[in-house]
Order: sequence, then C-alpha cells, then structure tokens
Amino acid sequence: MESSPRVVLFDFGGTLDGPGVPWKERMRRLYRDEGVDVTPERFDPVFYRADDALVGTISTTMPFDETVRRIVDGIDAALDSAPAGPRVAKRFVDDAVATAERHASVLAALARRCRLGIVSNFYGNLGTVCADIGLAPFFDVVVDSARVGVTKPDARIFRHALDVLGVPAPAAVFVGDSLPRDMAGARDLGMPHVWVVEPDAPIANACCPHDPVIRSLEALPDLVR
Repeated sequence: MESSPRVVLFDFGGTLDGPGVPWKERMRRLYRDEGVDVTPERFDPVFYRADDALVGTISTTMPFDETVRRIVDGIDAALDSAPAGPRVAKRFVDDAVATAERHASVLAALARRCRLGIVSNFYGNLGTVCADIGLAPFFDVVVDSARVGVTKPDARIFRHALDVLGVPAPAAVFVGDSLPRDMAGARDLGMPHVWVVEPDAPIANACCPHDPVIRSLEALPDLVR
C-alpha cells in the first residue's frame, strides 16, 4: 500500500472467522454436505430470515455457539432439516474457532505496529463472540451494528470506529470479504481497503482499480507494512 496505516479495521464474519466466505455460504455448504436440498434460491431467503430474527433481540452476553445454534434452529424450522442442524452448528463453530486461532498470529503481528478494530453487521453480542473465540485481546474497538444502530455500508458505522480511535479515514485500512458492504462502504469514506477472497474462488472486478486482493489473511502483514 502507498503508506503504512495507523489503524487496520476488519469485518468479522467471513473475514476473521472464515476464509473469505460469509456465514450464509458456509452454512449452505454444511447443509449440502448433510444431504439437505439447499440451492441458493431455496436457502438464501431462509438464512436471511433466521439471521434477521437475531438482530437486536438477543443478550449482549450470548456466546458464540448459542448464537450459531439460534440461526441453525431457524433454518431447520423452515427447511424441516432438524436432524442435520446440530451437526451443522458444531462443524460451523469448530471451523470458525480453528480459523480464528490461525488468524491470531496475523493479528498479533499487526498489533505490534497498528491499532486494530472491528466493524461488523452483527446481532448485538459481537464483543462476547470475539472473547469466546480468542480474538478480543487484539482489538481496541469493536463496533457491532446492532449496538450502534447503523449497518455497513453506511459511512457512519465506519466513522464511529475511526472517531473512537482518533484517526481520519485515509490513515486506516479496511479489510473485508464483501464488495457491497465492506469495500464500497470504505471507499465512500475515502478509506483504503483490502478485499479477502476465498482461495479457489474466481475474482470479479474489484471495488476500485488496483485494489489489493488477498486469498488469505496471512498475506495481510506484508501488504500493510
């Protein structure tokens, strides 16, 4: 990147707890592995209803595994897939925790030279979830959309984190897996941005010309020196 950022902000779901793949797609693949009929046309609206039902309605202290189970319960009720649900929930949590553990060394390296934060569309309990999976110690600010009342890509949610950390947008970089929410949102605020893409996925047009694209979070420390 052209200059070293003072702050690195991250998306959570799909970026810190997954390999550039959002929760919806990861859950769909797990249901598919269980033999459930989950074409995107059938699965996506079911996931979104279960996902939306949690936003702002759960305790701020609800742990990660219970959060995932609540979403899976909503999916199971709509798909009549209850036998698969407990296995899907366990695999999802286990995979996310393992990924977070791998990413801890990346965050530790970055934290030695930058301040770190999270800006995420979440349910109101992101602080608890980060603590559950061992990531909380690395971050100076965790902005959960359900707590601040605004969601990405709205510039206000990014600005909230920047204001807490006391830096302007050009002095930070945003790292996320979503073009419309993460990349476009950071772009509209004038914040440099790095797109995390699943290792084997084809890359569509990036948000902006010459945008950095990485296939693994492990590539980030070399990029933001």
